Amino acid sequence: MATEEAMNLVKEHQVFRFVQGAGTSEITDTVVTEYALTIFVNDEEMATVVCSPEHMEDLVTGFLASEGVIRSIDQIEDLYVNSLRGMARVKTSGKVNFNQDFYNKRYIASCCGKSRQTFYFYNDAHTAKEITDSFQIQPDDVFRAMNAMEDSSNVFHHTGGVHTASLADQGEIILSRSDIGRHNALDKIYGYALKHHLDLSGKFIIFSGRLSSEVLLKVSKIGVGMVLAKSAPTKLALDIADELNITTVGFVRGESFNVYTHPERITM
Repeated sequence: MATEEAMNLVKEHQVFRFVQGAGTSEITDTVVTEYALTIFVNDEEMATVVCSPEHMEDLVTGFLASEGVIRSIDQIEDLYVNSLRGMARVKTSGKVNFNQDFYNKRYIASCCGKSRQTFYFYNDAHTAKEITDSFQIQPDDVFRAMNAMEDSSNVFHHTGGVHTASLADQGEIILSRSDIGRHNALDKIYGYALKHHLDLSGKFIIFSGRLSSEVLLKVSKIGVGMVLAKSAPTKLALDIADELNITTVGFVRGESFNVYTHPERITM
């Protein structure tokens, strides 16, 4: 697998800032970059993913696994990212679950909301996992993990323009990934875990945004039994979490949090 080329995640931009009572001044602000990556599987175009241009091999790997195109990292014989041309080419061993009419030339946006709604239920039914891991963590682990995730978000601190996801074990961060697309940040976690054959027992996800159904499904596909979020969950996300045996924790702020489903994994 080829090493992706380094690319700038942020750029400087001149802006006019208005402050009530002080007027207008011209300053230099820092903004995130946005990058379009077209993914080809066995020379067939699958999708164009709008993302932050780092850890793109992890992103492609996690995306393919999340969408059910591959079921094992061993199916990938070669993965090459051409950063200058905005292309990723994947060669797999044997036949993969790649339905041309279903996947061909689809555009995956970085915006929030139902950006993948066109195949929301078709694929998720085959790739979502019911979690049987029965680990437990302490309330202090929840706060420590959220603080560690926020401390790791350097691009967010500079721009405020990305989502961050972290994988943790007993409150200790194993890795963090940021992206303009919340689903991309989770795919980068998934791809890394697959490539490095991580044992996900006792692991959980910390997420900077709200817990949508899409985020919850990503967590189940990664294969962890708990997700901590800075913001609120949706009702559909909670219904899915309840069915798939995933602990959902929202509004982790200050000295409080809400546990919505499967509270047995937190010793309160």
